[in-house]
Amino acid sequence: MPLTPPAEPDLEPKMNWASFYAVISGVNRHSTGIGRIWLSVLFIFRILVLVVAAESVWGDEKSGFTCNTQQPGCNSVCYDHFFPISHIRLWALQLILVSTPALLVAMHVAHRRHVDKRLYKMSGRSNPKDLEQIKTQKMKITGALWWTYVISLLFRVIFEVTFMYLFYMIYPGYKMIRLVKCDSFPCPNTVDCFVSRPTEKTVFTVFMLAVSGVCILLNIAEVVFLVGKACSKHLHNAGDSTIAAWIQQKLCSY
Repeated sequence: MPLTPPAEPDLEPKMNWASFYAVISGVNRHSTGIGRIWLSVLFIFRILVLVVAAESVWGDEKSGFTCNTQQPGCNSVCYDHFFPISHIRLWALQLILVSTPALLVAMHVAHRRHVDKRLYKMSGRSNPKDLEQIKTQKMKITGALWWTYVISLLFRVIFEVTFMYLFYMIYPGYKMIRLVKCDSFPCPNTVDCFVSRPTEKTVFTVFMLAVSGVCILLNIAEVVFLVGKACSKHLHNAGDSTIAAWIQQKLCSY
C-alpha cells in the first residue's frame, strides 16, 4: 500500500480574533449604548467579514497575479510595485490600531478600581464580597474617565480617517484594476499584468471602507452625546456657572 506524504503544516501565523474581541468587549461594558453598537458593527461587519470572506478572496492575490512574460522576477517586482501592502494586512492593522485606544479606558478603569479598593481597605473594612463587587462594578463615565473616554474616541476617528486616506493613496478610487502595465526591472519591456477577481475585490474594498465610515459616524455621535450630556448637567447645576469650573470639576475626579 503506497504511503502518502503528510500535508505541509500552515506555518503562516493567524490572528486570534476571538481573544481580540474578548479584550475589547470587556472594555466596552463601561461604554454608552452607542459604544456597544460600535462594537457590534466592528465585530459583525468587519472582523467576521475579514475572517470568513475577505481572507479567502485575497488568498490568491500573489499566485493569481500573472504577467505575459517568462522573465524571472518580473511578476514579483510588478506585484510589489502595484500592491505594496496586502488589503488583509492593512485591514488587520487598521482594526488593531482603531481598537487600541480602548485600552486607555481599560487602564483608567483598572486604576479607579485600585484606588477604590485601597480606600475601602483604609476605612477598616475587608468584606470579600464588597471587594469583589468593586472589581466587577460598572464604572460611570465621569471625572477624568470622561476625558480618557472622549480622547480614545477621537483617536479612533483619527486612525479610521488615516487608513481611509492610505487606501485611497495606494489604490486610487478604492478600485481594483483588471490590467496593469509594468516596465520595472527585470522586465524586458512593458508587460501586461492581470489581477485575479478584480470586481469581487473591489466590492469587498468598498464594503469594508463603507463600514469604516459608519464606525466614524458612530464615534462622532458618541462624542457629541457625551459632550452634550456633560453640558446639559453643567447648565442644570447652579453652582458651576463658568466653563472653567466645569472643566475643573471634570478633572478633579480620578
